[in-house]
Parts: sequence; structure tokens; C-alpha cells
Amino acid sequence: RFSDLFLFLLAAMTYINTMEERQVFNALRAWLVSRGFSLRSVFWITGLLAFFISPVADNLTTALLMAAVVMAVGADKPAFVSIACINIVVAANAGGAFSPFGDITTLMVWQKGVVHFWQFFDLFVPSAINWLVPAALMSFAVPKGRPAALDEAVEIRHGGLAVIALFLLTIVMAVTAHNFLHLPPVLGMMTGLGLLKFYGFYLRQREKKLQFERGPEWQSMSFNGGNNDADRAHFDIFNILARAEWDTLMFFYGVVMCVGGLGTLGYLALASHSMYIGLGPTWANVLVGVMSAIVPKIPHITKKS
Repeated sequence: RFSDLFLFLLAAMTYINTMEERQVFNALRAWLVSRGFSLRSVFWITGLLAFFISPVADNLTTALLMAAVVMAVGADKPAFVSIACINIVVAANAGGAFSPFGDITTLMVWQKGVVHFWQFFDLFVPSAINWLVPAALMSFAVPKGRPAALDEAVEIRHGGLAVIALFLLTIVMAVTAHNFLHLPPVLGMMTGLGLLKFYGFYLRQREKKLQFERGPEWQSMSFNGGNNDADRAHFDIFNILARAEWDTLMFFYGVVMCVGGLGTLGYLALASHSMYIGLGPTWANVLVGVMSAIVPKIPHITKKS
């Protein structure tokens, strides 16, 4: 059901946007660019982080975060930036395959009950190979050198670590609701979103207290975009919610509705029978993989499930 998928993604996007607002991702990027790693080390570290962050966060956020690190480190080395960004995209997509939360397609088949939660981890080794083999080949093209460490420091804003903990708790609740209570996983996600709203209320009240204690100059500084608690406007969880990727959600809505219409008319059953019965599972999966490189993969996974 699209409503379950819609609300699930909305809760996840709100958490990701909240962590971004709390400077969690910027702090990670600043730490990486200030270490003075070699270009080859940056290539492998960003790929490894993308592989393991994407099963929890969405692929796009993971890729943008790691790509920002690469571009900061290799600003004057376009050849390195190109190969490292390709590595990040491959790693993020491969890492998202062994987790229900890693990609919209894995989320759909998990919510529908086609694949159980623990079965996804059987794909860990294939996913790792799908990243490591291309990465090993691409690593030969990484330029040698050790760029100077950038003097950049970003502190996680107050509550950032608590938001990370709440996000992990929300994932546990979604898995528990589905695996043990036999409830839709979206109920766990929406419960976690409710907890985030309560915590957001605490953050807002705390910042109002800061404004009261520091006087009227706090408000004049509130839109300067600084990293300190006193350098920005009050935290508002509903503004964070409004910043969700609504265009992406509407895209999913259109795709799922179109696929549902084709399924109702019987075209999907005909296509699935022709591919998986006529060609066999192996060649059918290969064909689906090739097709997903040209057109969005969501219709293919919906057709298979």
C-alpha cells in the first residue's frame, strides 16, 4: 500500500533532515577533511562509509555527504573527484541492497512480506563483492598524493546525538512491529516520529530559554547561519517535516499508481510470466538489472513482487 510507504519514507526523511539541521553530517565531513588522509585513503574511506551508512540512511543523502568530502579534499584534482564519486555511488547502492531501509525497492518488498528482515543480510557478501570488485579496479586510477588537511571544525548541535539514538530506536521499533507483533512497520516509524516531535518540543523550549537569558541580541544573530546554539532561529520540527523531499514522494506515488494500473489490467502478470517462465529466473533477473540502469528500478521490483 502506498500510504504505508509514504508515511514510512516521510518519517525517515524527517529524521535525516533533523540530523542535517543538527550538523551531524557536516561534523562528519569536517572530521574527514581535517585528518590529512592520502587520496587513496579518502577513496576507500568514503566508499566504506557510503557502503555502511546507506543501509540506514537513504542512498541520496549518503552519496551527497561523501561526495562533499571528496570535493573538499580533491578540489584541484578533477580526475580524483570523478573516480571517487563513482565509487561512492556504487558503494551506496550496493550497501543499500542488504537492508530493508537501504533503498525504496528493498523497503517495498519487505513491507509487502515478500522477503523477511533477516533474509536481507544473506545479501551482505554479494553486496560487498558488488562494491569491492569495481572499487579495487577503480583504485588503480586514483592519483597518488596527500593533500593538505583542511582546517575545518564543525560541532554537532545540541541534541544531535540524541536524534541519532532516536532514529536507531525508531528502526528497532519498525522491525519489532513487523517481525514480532505482525504489525505494519510503518507503525513503528510513526511512533518514532512522534518521539522526535516530543524531543523537538524540548529543543524549541531550550532555545527559547537561551533567547530569554541572552537578551534581544540573540534574535538579531539568529539568522546568521552559525554553528552555535545562539546563532540561529528556534528549532521547529514542523519546518523540518515540511522540508521532506515531497517531489520524490510524489514521484513514487505516480510510479506506484501507474504500476498498480498496469497490474489491474493484467499487463504485469503477462510480462512477469514471459520473463520468469519463458527466459528463466537467471536471465530474467539479468534483464531486470539491465533495464533498471535505463529506466527507474521501482517498476521492475514491483512487477517481480
